Amino acid sequence: MEYRYLGRTGLKVSELCLGAMTFGNESDEKMSFAIMDRFLEAGGNFIDTADVYTQGVSEEITGRWLKNHRREIVLATKFRFPMGDGPNDAGTSRYHIMQAVEDSLSRLQTDAIDLYQVHCWDSGTPLEETLRALDDLVRQGKVRYLGASNYAAWQLMKALGISERLGLARFDCLQPQYNLIERAIEYEIVPLCQSEGVGIIPWSPLAGGFLTGKYRRDHRPKGGRLSKDITAPGENFWYRRATERNWATLDVVRGVADAHGITCAQVALAWTQAQPGVTASIIGARNLEQLNDNLAAVDVRLSDDDLAQLNEVSAPDDIYPYRFIRDLGTR
Repeated sequence: MEYRYLGRTGLKVSELCLGAMTFGNESDEKMSFAIMDRFLEAGGNFIDTADVYTQGVSEEITGRWLKNHRREIVLATKFRFPMGDGPNDAGTSRYHIMQAVEDSLSRLQTDAIDLYQVHCWDSGTPLEETLRALDDLVRQGKVRYLGASNYAAWQLMKALGISERLGLARFDCLQPQYNLIERAIEYEIVPLCQSEGVGIIPWSPLAGGFLTGKYRRDHRPKGGRLSKDITAPGENFWYRRATERNWATLDVVRGVADAHGITCAQVALAWTQAQPGVTASIIGARNLEQLNDNLAAVDVRLSDDDLAQLNEVSAPDDIYPYRFIRDLGTR
């Protein structure tokens, strides 16, 4: 396992991050412990969870395991979504942030969260309020670094500008959806993150399991997230995945996998890790078999020809103003 700096910071994290969304849901505590043990054994030091994952259970399981491994792990969690029925049990207000961080610290059984992330944009709260509250947590030592997830480029840039203007701790990483069939962040977000030194830690690098190759045009299995018409979050709707462009992409993934004697998942993860600006892809697993398959991706190095094939078949639409700017060049 290699280690990369998180954005412009001096913090080093493993090139794969273990996502804990399955803990307490698809994986019971015993299996969750086994997954974290194996990840640590493989050299992983970066674990990402969220308060909303199984309504706090994921953090609780992670916290019980962390008691014996705290100094070995860069711990990330997120807040934003409802954790109760009250009007202030969600969002990014100072009120909710101060309660959410204390609850997460308690569930995780730690004195500090290494990376505290806003799980999604909140249009109801001024950014200044959110960023000042988060800066206070950094100054208090309860949080070490800040990040955001599911932000548009203008939202992230606005936040960075406010932090610079007011002298506040800033977002040092972004957690967006990014994979071979969801490449829209390449229009604005990837260039922005590269320009401003913000690390990218993609979620769903396997597109909810679509890029593992277990789904086929003529066969929709009953098991797995994409077997349902509706899932949460809604990015994994079957109709959004089962398009001709995506099937064509998966065909090329299978071809590259067969040529190298590896799995489709390993090809997809290796592609994501090879993209500019990416620090660590977030992998999730229900069991050790899935985890070991994902971990093997760190040894995969795709050739220039492999990458060219994958990039061509999965290329996002060539739209204005990006094609105009590119075609104009330096003229």
